[in-house]
Amino acid sequence: MNPKSQRSAKTTPTADDAGLVRPLTTVDVVIFTVLEGALQVLLVQRPQSADEPFPGRWALPGGYVDVARDTTLLACARRKLKEKTGVTSPYLEQLGSWGGRDRDPRGWSATHVYFALVPAEDVRLVKGGNAADVTWIPVDVTLGRRDMAFDHADLLAAAVSRLRGKVEYTSLPAYLLPEPFTLPQLQRTYEVILGRSVDKSGFRTRTLAADFLDEVGIVEGDSNRSAVAYRMRDRDAVVTFPRTFSPRTSKECSATS
Repeated sequence: MNPKSQRSAKTTPTADDAGLVRPLTTVDVVIFTVLEGALQVLLVQRPQSADEPFPGRWALPGGYVDVARDTTLLACARRKLKEKTGVTSPYLEQLGSWGGRDRDPRGWSATHVYFALVPAEDVRLVKGGNAADVTWIPVDVTLGRRDMAFDHADLLAAAVSRLRGKVEYTSLPAYLLPEPFTLPQLQRTYEVILGRSVDKSGFRTRTLAADFLDEVGIVEGDSNRSAVAYRMRDRDAVVTFPRTFSPRTSKECSATS
């Protein structure tokens, strides 16, 4: 079978023995990081070829399930993440599944979506596959755009909503920081994702009481001051807090402005 035939077999729905057309099955990954003081998402630019759907448009990284290599949907998501970023062990969570007749012009398709959290310092961007380009783009710039490929604008909006909702009561932002990190750095990461400040004393009290961090020494923190450094005790366990984080008080804002 020549390469063109192999490509067509992967991108066109096929019929089984009963005559039922099998839908295309893909996995897409919404990869988040914090870079230059902003929550950013990794996007790939689709090739300009006229025979490709949505040529030249930006999309989430992803692709077809490879039945020879991917034993599960999670395995496929990890493979796609590794191909695009070089990262092998980030936080990865299944967001949901989307499917329909009209989301892909090549035929009825279903995609299973994951979101990943990675420290920017660990990422090595790779064009790979048929991507014309790959880059980080601030989430606030991307949200609301309707010119993304397929239904990826909707997938991104759902992922951002899930992330911001869970950040209110979990330890997820710690996965976006290279270790070791300080509590002020962790607090700032929460604030970047939430788009608002949080109360400093309450943040410190609740974070340390959750007992998911281990002290690992002293490092140079913000403003060249020495600060206690931490690592996550268990990177496979996300901690849930009993209450959401409170916004920073007006008194505190005045004192630090």
